[in-house]
Amino acid sequence: MSALSSQVESYLERSSWIRKMFEEGARLKQEHGAEAVCDFSLGNPDLPPPPEVREALCQVAETMGNPFAAGYMPNPGYPELRKRLAEEITREQGKNLSAEHVVVTCGAAGGLNCMLKAVLEPGDEVITPAPFFVEYGFYCENHGGALKPVPAHQPDFGLDLEAIEGAITEKTRAVIINSPHNPTGAVYGFGEQSALADLLRTKSAEFGRPIYLIADEPYRFLVYDGETVPPVLPMYEHAVVISSFSKNLSLAGARVGYVAVNPSMPDKDKLLAGLTLANRILGFVNAPALGQQVLLKVLGASVDISVFEARRKAMAEVLTEAGYEFTMPKGAFYFFPKAPGGDDVAFCARLQEELVLAVPGSGFGCPGYFRLAFCVGEDVIRRAAPGFAKARQAFA
Repeated sequence: MSALSSQVESYLERSSWIRKMFEEGARLKQEHGAEAVCDFSLGNPDLPPPPEVREALCQVAETMGNPFAAGYMPNPGYPELRKRLAEEITREQGKNLSAEHVVVTCGAAGGLNCMLKAVLEPGDEVITPAPFFVEYGFYCENHGGALKPVPAHQPDFGLDLEAIEGAITEKTRAVIINSPHNPTGAVYGFGEQSALADLLRTKSAEFGRPIYLIADEPYRFLVYDGETVPPVLPMYEHAVVISSFSKNLSLAGARVGYVAVNPSMPDKDKLLAGLTLANRILGFVNAPALGQQVLLKVLGASVDISVFEARRKAMAEVLTEAGYEFTMPKGAFYFFPKAPGGDDVAFCARLQEELVLAVPGSGFGCPGYFRLAFCVGEDVIRRAAPGFAKARQAFA
């Protein structure tokens, strides 16, 4: 008799390739030494938080002698933080938000789970372009829904609107887009996002209930070569933006994010009440108090994105010299090259023999490719060049 539910048993069998490779990396580093292993498996930024974060932490520490310094606050977060976040999101989105339109969550993952808990009925479907962040499927299943991946255009991984339209049924409750995109680095343009909004508006009217557009945007700050990330809130009344400060402030473990609801949405007050309740009943209660207090003092700060620009250039040079096929990422900190020989799992295993860690595209619903996270030092990228070349030659 199993100690686990059948659902969790199945999750363990298909658990994230990202974590599997991360754990394999830890083993190899222990065996060969950390300097010998070139680990591109996990999107865990190595840059320290901006100096403002340390200063803010010191200031917050001084308040810890006060009563309720880290006590409960309203489930949607500290009112002053929600107000400041609304101001920041207003600037990004070009849509006037106020504090009541923002719910502070335990990272973007917490925000996604709150949103799906609030809107999904058993059997509802959530569409997302493939490849996709693997946890989306687990999050949907958490709340009785099912993820329905739709292949993106290749090789640029743009939205395939015709395929998305064909996938929409009366069971469709939401579409999740992630731009800049993990794992491909694609950035969806204004035209394709606007066309998606028009499609969802038409289909919502046809089926008599809203299809939500969920924009998962933790990489909004990180684009290259003059790219911009179009705002979704002005395009579609049933859009929500979910994000975090894991990447732009290097605070992945602090677990502070938000859900921003379009102020033009019909029944927005009901959705916001549902999100607030979900924040509580899912066990989050509220986003971490200390993280919220620090964030209030550092909003607007960012890590130095020029570091990522240099690493992107270095990775492109290494892959090009070794003969890989890839599309240059427009944003985020990932490359998604084609796997030589076509078998992404076998190829990543061959890379591992060279002490280079990558994640098979199969883990993102896209076999035949592999993901490289270049949020590591440029020295690691350059040091991996011989390993990339040898693995590529083995599949020539």
